[in-house]
Amino acid sequence: MPLNDERPASTCSGEEQGSDVESSSERCDSMTSTSDLDCSRESFTSDCSSKHGTPSSSPPKTLKLDEVMESTRDLSNLSIAHEIIVNRNFHLEPGSLPQDSLWKIVRDNVHKAFWDILESELNDDPPEYGQAIRLLEEIREVLLSFLNPGANRMRTQITEVLNMDLIRQQADNDAVDIQGLASYIITTMGKLCAPVRDEDIQKLRESPDNIVTLFREIFRVLDLMKADIVNFTIDNLRPVLHRQGVEYERATFQSILDKTPSALKHTTSWIKSALEELTPITKEQTDGQGKGKRLVPGPFQVLNVAFLRILTWDYDRSPLPETWMTDETRLREIQWQLQRCEAVNEVLLIIYSTIGGSIQGLPSLSDRLKRMIGVLLDGMHSKDFNIEEALQSVSAQICCELNKSLTERSYPALTPALQATLTGQICSITQKDNPIRTLVEDRVQQFFTVLICDPKPKIKLEQVPAGLTAIKPELALMGAHFISLVNYNKSVYGPFYADIIRKLMFSSSPPAANPPQDTAQDSVTSN
Repeated sequence: MPLNDERPASTCSGEEQGSDVESSSERCDSMTSTSDLDCSRESFTSDCSSKHGTPSSSPPKTLKLDEVMESTRDLSNLSIAHEIIVNRNFHLEPGSLPQDSLWKIVRDNVHKAFWDILESELNDDPPEYGQAIRLLEEIREVLLSFLNPGANRMRTQITEVLNMDLIRQQADNDAVDIQGLASYIITTMGKLCAPVRDEDIQKLRESPDNIVTLFREIFRVLDLMKADIVNFTIDNLRPVLHRQGVEYERATFQSILDKTPSALKHTTSWIKSALEELTPITKEQTDGQGKGKRLVPGPFQVLNVAFLRILTWDYDRSPLPETWMTDETRLREIQWQLQRCEAVNEVLLIIYSTIGGSIQGLPSLSDRLKRMIGVLLDGMHSKDFNIEEALQSVSAQICCELNKSLTERSYPALTPALQATLTGQICSITQKDNPIRTLVEDRVQQFFTVLICDPKPKIKLEQVPAGLTAIKPELALMGAHFISLVNYNKSVYGPFYADIIRKLMFSSSPPAANPPQDTAQDSVTSN
């Protein structure tokens, strides 16, 4: 989004966008005067009208059920693709339900009823093969689904051996060799399974003669093989998605917007609140002719403030912007880790400022205290976590550890009055206006602000503000993770953000559902 004399940058690839996605610190602080608004407005609109045309806001409409379902499928595809791209450890696990859940009880009872019916039919005289034939038919379809398109020989063999018409004729004459069919199925599974399932196949071969138990185990291993196939497909898709992920996610999100024009409601509110936060701090300037100019925040400054808000988002008060919903779990995890690290740092600052020189210069003691505080504050984000009790426990453990260290080095132990003072100060960090807490939170915000605004954030990861040295490694890891999410988010949704900011700053109409694809928006993506 070129403003003032900024040159529009072309859209770059995913990796290039990852390294250059933030604007420079000069852009971060840039402001645009009202005398330049006409020029800026042209940079937003001129190319749009001459190229693709700026789409008008979609009028409200009633969504049909099939449109809602299609949007849901698009959202599901978007979430899965995003997870594969950003989470290198993502893979499918066979479904498991909580031990005492209603769903598990219902599922287990239904399965038990099915297997009981199968056993009852096979034990009849003469045996009934209705349930068994349905099982064999399902197994045949699963085995065929494992085959590659060119595996014609094995496909023919499976359909010949598991010929359902022939098996039904044999059932009518009580001539079905269930044990032989089960043996063939196990052998075929051994040819198709991944090496990790060899042990499971061997156990099937050694299973007891009870045919019902054997089929139950066959279905269990088939479920594992299904998960293996899906995970193999994910591993093969991951490089492709890494190359084309930005375009795919943007197009998928656009498809959702086409069906649900209000899908940017929370994103618009998020950016608008950042713009309103910056607007009151703008100042009046006077040019040489005595004419007043009102400064407005630049688009990059608005986005950087908005991204910083995501770090401290209050999930209880409002939902995340739609453009961040696929990263909600990761953002919550970063926020929880950051809150705990801030609390650990606050406690350490209180300890060293209260006790003084007798514990200075002892890195081993500092590491022990840090680990101990972190363990006792683990889970502090939970609603049922009692932070006051936890800090009391932290204070007691700290006093014990300090007394032990002091006596080992022939220093006097902490007096009861000093222990009480230390405990009171540590417990006071629950108050939002606590000076130590305010100091740490402000400097953490300063650290992340620099990372978001700097064009080379990797260099800044090791440069933590004064007073945060104790949590420097943790801040570097969280900073790298958060910046990578911001970079990718900006690469995917930059055109949508550009359209929202353009509408908020230069018109009273709401942002369009379809972002204009022009060079102004590309500069948001690449800066």
